[in-house]
Amino acid sequence: RCVCTTGFPSATHIGVVTAAAAAAAASCRRRLDLLQDLQFPSACQRIKITPDQQYIYATGYHPPMIKLYDLNNLSLKFDRHLDAEVVDFQVLSDDYSKAAFLCSDRSVSFHARFGTYFKTRTPRQGRDLAYAPFTAELLVVGSAPEVYRINLSEGRFMQPLPSKSMGINACGISPAHGLFACAGEDGLLECFDLRQRSAIAVLDAARAVGAAGAQLTAMRFDDSGLQLAAGTSTGITGLWDLRQRSPLLVKDHMYGAAIRDIKFHSGSAGVGGGGSALDVKRIISIDKHIVKIWDATTGSSYTSIEPADGSDINDVCLWPGSGLIMLATDASRIRSYFIPSLGPAPRWCSFLEGLTEELEEQAPTVYDDYRFVTRADLTRLGLDHLLGTALLRAYMHGFFIDARLYSKAAAAVQPFAYEQYRASRIAAKLEEERQGRISVVKKLPKVNRAVAARLLAQQQLQDDQQQQQQQQQQEVEPSAKKRKTSDGNIVTNPMLD
Repeated sequence: RCVCTTGFPSATHIGVVTAAAAAAAASCRRRLDLLQDLQFPSACQRIKITPDQQYIYATGYHPPMIKLYDLNNLSLKFDRHLDAEVVDFQVLSDDYSKAAFLCSDRSVSFHARFGTYFKTRTPRQGRDLAYAPFTAELLVVGSAPEVYRINLSEGRFMQPLPSKSMGINACGISPAHGLFACAGEDGLLECFDLRQRSAIAVLDAARAVGAAGAQLTAMRFDDSGLQLAAGTSTGITGLWDLRQRSPLLVKDHMYGAAIRDIKFHSGSAGVGGGGSALDVKRIISIDKHIVKIWDATTGSSYTSIEPADGSDINDVCLWPGSGLIMLATDASRIRSYFIPSLGPAPRWCSFLEGLTEELEEQAPTVYDDYRFVTRADLTRLGLDHLLGTALLRAYMHGFFIDARLYSKAAAAVQPFAYEQYRASRIAAKLEEERQGRISVVKKLPKVNRAVAARLLAQQQLQDDQQQQQQQQQQEVEPSAKKRKTSDGNIVTNPMLD
């Protein structure tokens, strides 16, 4: 069960609805706002939680801005405007007092409690950044075959790390042993020990998951430091153990869109599982269409989330050890979802536990008007061009498609299918009526039953042959008759008289 805890879908909707009308609306009666002003003028790009779990950072664009939410007061603490859009950011301290923002104008902006503290620029455009707290280095990767290192204790750039990829899309540091990994745009996954100048291991991860030539667009270490997950530009996610080169699991989103982020989650065990909270490990992978949650051991799907308004997903924020998920989308409001079976509610919004039953609606079965199809069915129907669109919903090894669209496509591919179906139905109906007629039951004698049955079969065969001969004679006789004129005289040939 997944409960959407977001209030109105957009800020413009709130401005139009009056207080009296909103109080009477059914949607307003089910409204629940977790935080004050949890929205942006246009869209949200990134969401992160501070390490002390007391604040939430969020960035948006149009205009570029930063918002910080205080969870103790469930309100907005401050917002700041920037000169360029935020590509990604990192929280450098336990609380909100220190943060670094990588912007789209090649700048890295450092913020403190009072505001902007310092700003520097990288030689090439950055795409992702990571922070190594044990060396106080900020690592920036981007459209260059090297990793830029900014030492915050010395206040200067260090010698960059060389990479075999011409560009790097994502990076990450293991919280357990400090191993640094880069996801290249040529499908290479490189691992670095920051005490050395070169990579200690290189893996063609895209080829290992069956997507040779695809880019790596996301990667993440788990908390133990022994497993690593990476996503490709074709929507495939692979899970590796650092002690072997072949992937443990491969998961396909079936949309063909690039994987944008990956998270590891350790929540409560399933009902009747009998294990502790740390026994169940799940992976949350997102693309612009959907958030998929699947088991890290078996690869089986747990659940999936799609925004109701169809907006693109930019980032996902997962509260540690909880069932609360927040999505940054190309919509004004930040959407939040609570999955009780995934974990308990966080302490700052513990009221969700009691309101879960009230928020849940008896939704109709959404698959009644849909039909399940595979890729082979899409090729047969000529609907391959719909892959990656909202008309197809990825599910298991295929897709759900609207039943009306499927009927139209099937009718276009097989125009005479209905006539064949109608003829078969008529034949079946006639057969049922024929079986319902009263027939003479011929009882076999008790003596020589086999001989009597053979004689009856021969007699039935002779009767059928006689009926066929009579039908053939009736068809031949009209053609053999002489034609007559309108006055009844027989037309004859005068040459033969």
